[in-house]
Amino acid sequence: MPPIEIGPQGPQAPRAVRAVEPHAARASSAGASRPAQSGAEPNVVRSDALDPGPEPVDAERVAVIRKAIEQGNYPVIPMRVADAMIAAGLLLRSGK
Repeated sequence: MPPIEIGPQGPQAPRAVRAVEPHAARASSAGASRPAQSGAEPNVVRSDALDPGPEPVDAERVAVIRKAIEQGNYPVIPMRVADAMIAAGLLLRSGK
């Protein structure tokens, strides 16, 4: 693609015409909207308003279930599993 001709640029080049490659023009215009960075790390402050709190997991119950599964005596009742899956699907669709 041929370069794009841009007219005079200020008092230092009153009659001069300079050529700019199209991809360079896009890169420079994209960077112009961003504030100048001084090289320092940005100062980010996290809000406690969005903190979900501790996870709603009963660690003791998880340990009991994990031990029962390892020992092979955790009861899996297909009808209860199916009911729980249907209920979870309904909750996801209702948005609650």
